[in-house]
Amino acid sequence: MSNIYGTLGIANVARKLAYGETLIEKIRAKKCYLVLIAEDASDNTKKKIMDKCEYYNVKYIVDGSSAALSNAIGRANVKAVGILDRGFANSIMKKKG
Repeated sequence: MSNIYGTLGIANVARKLAYGETLIEKIRAKKCYLVLIAEDASDNTKKKIMDKCEYYNVKYIVDGSSAALSNAIGRANVKAVGILDRGFANSIMKKKG
């Protein structure tokens, strides 16, 4: 899982991540290839994001903690991250197994 966080850090530097309010907008616009959701996100947050992903046919993974996600991208209190680049998304899915 630590390799995933390294890839997230690189994707963040490349500005290929969406989080916060823009995440839902990017899912609706079909610009997300993968969404990572923290296990410790609230049930309401998880349901909202998973429902959007399922409706717009976006893959998602619920794994890890919000602290690990936040640390990987250098932001505070991040519960979910959308990957906006197919290459980064494929790399994370391969590493996830």
